[in-house]
Amino acid sequence: MVTAYVMVKASTGDVDRLKETMLNLHDGVESVSIVAGDVDFIVKAHVETPAEVKDIAASIHEMTGIEDTQTYIAMD
Repeated sequence: MVTAYVMVKASTGDVDRLKETMLNLHDGVESVSIVAGDVDFIVKAHVETPAEVKDIAASIHEMTGIEDTQTYIAMD
């Protein structure tokens, strides 16, 4: 199993819509937290393969209202 965190910066103030969309994006998305700081959301995913992490991150990055993403895979 692979656990990953996607840091998401939004370019819109419609955070509730984006949060719901990200939560429903893939069965592996465990949580979406709205946060303060350099990013607007932290998405936690728990999936079978790194390829699924890539698919989730790419889907988020392509969403309308998303400015940037950074993906981190947990090492333990």
